[in-house]
Amino acid sequence: MSFSSRVKDELIKTEYQEVCCKKSLLYGMCIFGKTFSADSVSLQTENKNIAELYAKLLKELFNIDSTFKESPKGRSVTVSVAEKNEAAKLFKAFGHEGVGSLKINHSYFYCENCANAFTAGAFLACGTISSPEKDYHLEFTVPYLNLSKSLFTLLEEKELGPKYTYRNGYNVVYFKESEAIEDCLYLMGASDAMFEMMNIKIVKDFRNRANRQANCETANINRMVNAVSLQIQAIEKIWNKKGKKYLPEKLEELAELRYDNPDLSLAELAEACDPPLSRSGVNHRLKKIVDISKEL
Repeated sequence: MSFSSRVKDELIKTEYQEVCCKKSLLYGMCIFGKTFSADSVSLQTENKNIAELYAKLLKELFNIDSTFKESPKGRSVTVSVAEKNEAAKLFKAFGHEGVGSLKINHSYFYCENCANAFTAGAFLACGTISSPEKDYHLEFTVPYLNLSKSLFTLLEEKELGPKYTYRNGYNVVYFKESEAIEDCLYLMGASDAMFEMMNIKIVKDFRNRANRQANCETANINRMVNAVSLQIQAIEKIWNKKGKKYLPEKLEELAELRYDNPDLSLAELAEACDPPLSRSGVNHRLKKIVDISKEL
């Protein structure tokens, strides 16, 4: 089961104590469903549990019967209000009359949790969320411009910081930041999904830090190997062309120490000197040896 499906299943199982919140949930499913007008009210979904919840709420809250129709290949189901006069009754009950641009009727939210339940209904009808393992993205795909603007304003009032785009003929209200998505999940009532996402994000951040550290260590090792290789080549070049007595005594001692201990770091090499040197002192002398070899 996808992460998006798990979120929706959690929202379906959410229990609302207040009737006004149940109505707000249904309102979100209706207005963001397939059709919502005085002539037709329907919802199309690939999730049969959503379809059953939609039909259940219609019957429980408004005593409205609905019909189910599966697509030819059974990939989706459309739930419709059975009678045209019932569709008109429901359309009016949610504060909509006549023909015009669809906008969210905020006056229908009677308690502080109604808007949250409405958002959950909207997500069940037209929302999707990516797996946080791959990407951080939650979106509502809305066919009508004014309705998408109305949803955008609602989410903005909840201080979630939504974004908007137009894609393939649809208006998309979305979130890309993980914190905003977590807040939206919590607001809708999907707290289990929110905690799952937070845990995944922690693991991803830890893995990314470990990878960055490993890459940094690998880069440091490569730099050290390249530097030591250059130093050994310089020492061999001097010895082959000029012999071991060519370098000044202090440089010669360090050259032999480096040649015999290619695995030592600069700090370890500094400690092995007699008397011990500073790391920068060793580095300076090795650079001098390399420069001398280049002049030969």
